[in-house]
Amino acid sequence: MTTSTATPTQSWWTRWRIDHASQIHDFRRGLYRFTRNRLSVIGLSIVIILLIIAVTAPLWVPFPDDVTGRLNIAEKLKGPSATHLFGTDDYGRDVFSRTIMATRTSFEVGLIILAVAITIGVTLGALAGYYGGWVNQVIMRVCDIMLTFPGIFLPLALTAALGRGVTNAMLALSITWWPGYCRLVEAQVLKAREEDFVAGARAIGASHRRIIARHILPNLLTAIIVKASMDFGFAVLNLAALGFIGVGVQPPQPDWGSMIAQGRRFIPASWWYSTFPGLFMFITVLGFNLLGDGLRDLLDPNATIRD
Repeated sequence: MTTSTATPTQSWWTRWRIDHASQIHDFRRGLYRFTRNRLSVIGLSIVIILLIIAVTAPLWVPFPDDVTGRLNIAEKLKGPSATHLFGTDDYGRDVFSRTIMATRTSFEVGLIILAVAITIGVTLGALAGYYGGWVNQVIMRVCDIMLTFPGIFLPLALTAALGRGVTNAMLALSITWWPGYCRLVEAQVLKAREEDFVAGARAIGASHRRIIARHILPNLLTAIIVKASMDFGFAVLNLAALGFIGVGVQPPQPDWGSMIAQGRRFIPASWWYSTFPGLFMFITVLGFNLLGDGLRDLLDPNATIRD
């Protein structure tokens, strides 16, 4: 534990910097490692650009009516041009506008999936790791059962049972995504509960809830953030897979998976129909994976600097 050398006469900012000098030093080292890794910077740039696109898309897409399902058969399957940068689909809708708006859909759904999965997984993992015994056995055996299913099989089965649509797809993916966070947190809490700072919190009469929420979980944020940054791309990929099969996002709402599925019927003549949505999906997954590697370097003070 670091002893504070700050004095009451100093400004709050100076006192904070003195009290957290070690953490600031570790963060600066991590930031240096992050900036030295070109792939991490590329990943961050990709994510920032996609995030800006997702937030601002409704303000500037050239054909907003095509996003809501307007038909223009006279323009169907036109190749890329100055008017239609990514060409048109079999209903004459602008592929560029629909691909851009699908970015917004993917980000919204991906955030909800991870938020629900992290909430469930972290809560159950913390309880299993802290209390141990039969609590651990029950939670972890349920977790093991969930992990035995192939990646896309359980979401597919759940959406088939619950019905098609983006809401059911989000629910299905959230239910199947939490075990990874549960196992991660459970393993970390099992180690953390034996540390001196937890024993000290118990000695002063802190409640179990306070020990978990205020003393243990904050130390796990690094691992959770890194895992979430990598999982986001795969959540988007799984959402697209459900859309490709036809049980995810439903027309006319744009979705990369459903656009690829519809466009494959016209390959190779109308190659643009599937290519551009697939390219955006590939770039999104790549960007978040590169960012996840960079965040691990940034947040882990023991990582090795990579050129």
